Amino acid sequence: MSGAPTRVFIARLAGLAVFDPGGDQVGRVRDVVVALRLGRQRPRVLGLVVEVQPRRRIFLPMTRVTSIDAGQVITTGLVNLRRFEQRSTESLVIGEMLDRRVTMTSPGEEPVTVTVLDIAMESTRTRDWFLAKVAVRMAGGRLRRGPTRTVDWAELTGFTAVEEGQGAANLLAAFEGLRAADLANVLRELSAKRRAEVAAALTDEQLADVLEELPEDDQVEIMAKLDVNRAVTVLEAMDPDDAADLLGDLPPDEAERLLALMDPEEAGPVRRLLSYHEDTAGGMMTSEPVILPPGATVAEALAHVRNPELTPALAATVYVCRPPLETPTGRFLGLAHIQRLLREPPSALVSGVIDTDLAPIGPDTPLTAVTSYLATYNLVAVPVVDEDDHMLGAVTVDDVLDHLLPDDWRERSGDEAEAARGA
Repeated sequence: MSGAPTRVFIARLAGLAVFDPGGDQVGRVRDVVVALRLGRQRPRVLGLVVEVQPRRRIFLPMTRVTSIDAGQVITTGLVNLRRFEQRSTESLVIGEMLDRRVTMTSPGEEPVTVTVLDIAMESTRTRDWFLAKVAVRMAGGRLRRGPTRTVDWAELTGFTAVEEGQGAANLLAAFEGLRAADLANVLRELSAKRRAEVAAALTDEQLADVLEELPEDDQVEIMAKLDVNRAVTVLEAMDPDDAADLLGDLPPDEAERLLALMDPEEAGPVRRLLSYHEDTAGGMMTSEPVILPPGATVAEALAHVRNPELTPALAATVYVCRPPLETPTGRFLGLAHIQRLLREPPSALVSGVIDTDLAPIGPDTPLTAVTSYLATYNLVAVPVVDEDDHMLGAVTVDDVLDHLLPDDWRERSGDEAEAARGA
């Protein structure tokens, strides 16, 4: 294998770009597939799991990898776009082996339990790859972490046993820096056991962001395995519309129990959203758009839309209302698009540049009407007001897309992309 090192630690492969011989990027490495063998024989590396757009995981055999070097993987250019499906005889190194507790039996030493930090694969003269070395952490004291060692594969046993309570710190480290949507895609490909373990290792804010990107069934599955206090904390960290969607998928008594335990200020907007049918403007809207008083300046408005936690659709529009500014607000006065704000002096008042020609919509407006409204006026968001002109929230184009697409669109997107390529 020209240009390939003889030893590669697999956690460092996560996220590496994969290129064809012409220099075009194929995707990114997400895992390594191996076949465990009897006894202490080194497992054979079968290939790489590569994520191609849109968020589709495929299998790349090692025989089609020509180089692993300089932070990239080069292939022969022959890539099968069929979705990767793990076989019962296969194991995933990053998804299943990192953080596992195994037994180490080194020459002249008593057997001890260690935690797997990383695993190295090595190539042979025949260009085959095998798992050869394992970085492990020894047990530490009560207040300190244990030392690390790199040992031969043959010194370890326990990779084939089902482990309860396996950690996820090193798995998450391998995927550090992924966007929430990409990390959610990683979770979808894990077993239910590993999903629960990864969810336990995420912070409340991280888990909230990831849940917002998962299909409904996976959201419900993960929430069911959280203790009630953490479930409440995660719900409070989610955007109100996403929290309402998740609670709407739970049994009514369970949803009400969680709502009752939430902070009243966090639960209030969620309850209001749950009062609307899911296929109406009220059921789709977010209750936390950028809302400013008429006395705010353009500079203040631009400072608010720079918030990195805002989605592009929410950051594209500022809504001007009379106090109170939390939904439901005082009287809605109008909206200002970011392009208009960028053309005005920073000291100008937003009330002087708002668009008052576009009428807002009511919370009972059906999905079809909301879609037509956005398309007719080329908008990415529209305000929702009640009969007294109090602003209740805003529907963004991504909210509409979530409701227009099939429930399983995250799972189907890769298959439809493949069909489009073959058309």
